[in-house]
Amino acid sequence: MTGADTRGHSPSSGSHGIARNRTGGPIAGKQGHRGFGHLRRLPSGRWQASYVGPDLVRHNAPSTFDAKEDGEEWLAARRREISGDDWQPPNARTTTILRGYAETWVATRTTKGRPLRRKTRAHNRYLLDSHILPTFGDMPVKAITAAAARQWFANLASTPTARAHAYTLLSSILKTAVEDGEITKTPCMIKGATKAKQDREIKPATLDELEVMTEAMPDRLRLLIPLSAWCALRFGEAAELRRKDIDVTNGVLNIRRAVVRVEREVYVDAPKSDAGTRDVHIPPHLLPMVTQHLRDHAQIGRDGLLFYGVRTGTQLPHSTLSYQFRKAREAASRPDLTAHALRHTGAVLAAQSGATLKELMSRLGHSTPSMALRYQHASDDRDRELAKRLSELAE
Repeated sequence: MTGADTRGHSPSSGSHGIARNRTGGPIAGKQGHRGFGHLRRLPSGRWQASYVGPDLVRHNAPSTFDAKEDGEEWLAARRREISGDDWQPPNARTTTILRGYAETWVATRTTKGRPLRRKTRAHNRYLLDSHILPTFGDMPVKAITAAAARQWFANLASTPTARAHAYTLLSSILKTAVEDGEITKTPCMIKGATKAKQDREIKPATLDELEVMTEAMPDRLRLLIPLSAWCALRFGEAAELRRKDIDVTNGVLNIRRAVVRVEREVYVDAPKSDAGTRDVHIPPHLLPMVTQHLRDHAQIGRDGLLFYGVRTGTQLPHSTLSYQFRKAREAASRPDLTAHALRHTGAVLAAQSGATLKELMSRLGHSTPSMALRYQHASDDRDRELAKRLSELAE
């Protein structure tokens, strides 16, 4: 029926599987058993649908699909539009502006099927408002070029870590835009921009310095210094430790929760990553001090906190730790140390003790080897110094 009007009728694929458009001619698109459009599965597992319209241009679905059947339904709807003379080029419908797209991305983003942690979402929101939207917020997603992304990154006035985080966020948003068919290629192509170079290396505390800082702390907080160092704990993990998390018989800390602070709000969440949920063996030399602390200073009951605020009876405020830790580091003549440096110290001590990369990742709760490798490098430096001293003995 060449030239016949097929309006109101479903286009026939004919014996050769060729779909017909409203003028009776073949619809440009993938031929075969489908007859119209194209479906492909992305590396993420989602499905992307596309078709070639009457304008002979290939058009992608505005978003990807969880199931193949959803993509098929979308293609069927576009086919009906073409047959019913209701079709319009997608570009003539709407223009996606980055602001709305990015805000939806931050609010609904998931990882491994779970919503982002509240602290991560708040951090992303901060990066969006302070670094990304002022430059790209009112631009169409399609208008963001590689040159614009490079210039934006070069002009970011912030710390190396914040710059890397902002670039990572923009890159992730635009990568999703590719999957959603908003753009065909991400403009974020600067190699190494998602990794921050450390401004300075953290010098771990020595054993003597740990002892001095421990003695300088109040009795009820004295355990916090060696426990954080020898067990490589984050402050949020240490602040949420309770009696039920301490297995004195087997010498094990069960890390299951952490205190998180977001915009002055304090709440309890799972550790920073899935790998952060872990069991950490307490070095035997520290067990007598742990036992004494449980007897003299921890709150009573299974849910009693090891360290808590005197006024509130809740988890130890970070301000209290900062105040006491400043005095302790001054006593040890180490004004450069931070509370987080105690965790770093514990990681270096474990590496110097011969821990493998896998053992370091497990003890520290790291899901990737990159951070654990830093501590192994520190151990290599120490081993080089020891080798030098051995040669001096031989001479």
